[in-house]
Amino acid sequence: MGLKIGITGGIGAGKSIICNIFKVLGVPVYNADQEAKNIMQKSKEVRSSLVTEFGEAVYTDKGELDRKFLAAQVFGSEERLKVLNGIVHPAVIKDAENWAEQQQFAYSLKEAALLFESGSYTKLDYTILVTAPEDVRIARVVDRDRITAEQVKERISKQMMDEEKIVLADFVIINDGVQALLPQVLALHTYFLTL
Repeated sequence: MGLKIGITGGIGAGKSIICNIFKVLGVPVYNADQEAKNIMQKSKEVRSSLVTEFGEAVYTDKGELDRKFLAAQVFGSEERLKVLNGIVHPAVIKDAENWAEQQQFAYSLKEAALLFESGSYTKLDYTILVTAPEDVRIARVVDRDRITAEQVKERISKQMMDEEKIVLADFVIINDGVQALLPQVLALHTYFLTL
């Protein structure tokens, strides 16, 4: 098992692009947001807790997670969202740790939108924050998700600010569309390989 490194960034910062570059370099990447969906579907403990908290309707007749129903349950309620995160985050953190222990590479990356918010960064050796100016992030998300700039701003306002994350991050990759990404990623890759 190698070093465990977390990578995060606000909506539209472009952390997925950075992760893809690391993957091309042979680095194993764990996508926490994707795995959370799998865990909510497959884990008996998580399913049971979700049904207890949100009712039988959280899963369809076919046993699929009803994302729209669940989203409606937590929308606009800090309290209900905390309950949901309290069920899902610990399961994802544990799953990521088990996954990282299986990896044979010098280091592995855990890609997570809520790396700092969930507290999972404390279980990692290093963290990388991907940043981009807000106007660039808004334009990317408008283009990607086909939503309005107002809707993107609303999502950004609910996330931890980059200024707060920078204090917690060990490394920062600037993805502003001006500075080249490859040299930034390669510098970190080379550094992690020497540790």
